Amino acid sequence: MSPADAPAVGIPAEARAEGFRQARHARRIELSEDYVELIADLIRAGGEARQVDIAARLGVAQPTVAKMLKRLAEEGLVQQRPYRGVFLTGAGEDLAERARARHRVVEAFLCALGVSPETAQRDSEGIEHHVSDETLAAMARFTARAPKDAPKG
Repeated sequence: MSPADAPAVGIPAEARAEGFRQARHARRIELSEDYVELIADLIRAGGEARQVDIAARLGVAQPTVAKMLKRLAEEGLVQQRPYRGVFLTGAGEDLAERARARHRVVEAFLCALGVSPETAQRDSEGIEHHVSDETLAAMARFTARAPKDAPKG
């Protein structure tokens, strides 16, 4: 058995199981957050978000977007209007803002560590969905204490 195959020493099974549960939960909400955040950006830039634009920005096929938009509508996060595109509900706007705020905290944290702004922006996409509120708060505290003139990347 290689070291990578060995069970984590000293970590109780319950703690490992909870970690896996949290990761699965984060993956479930990650797509919803990415979609509503993108829809909010498209609306801010052009007044509406069209399915074709969402597909192009995410690099996926339009039927994939249609399926996800149906799910988001069922969850009460978006409304689709024939010939008008997709719009966020109040709950969708709230989720988009929370996702954007988490993204900003992670991105600022990575920059405070010396990661280049371009890499921090890219890397923070996804990380924000997988950190706990406790970790996110620690990142924010660290960033607030970090010197503002620290060298970047």
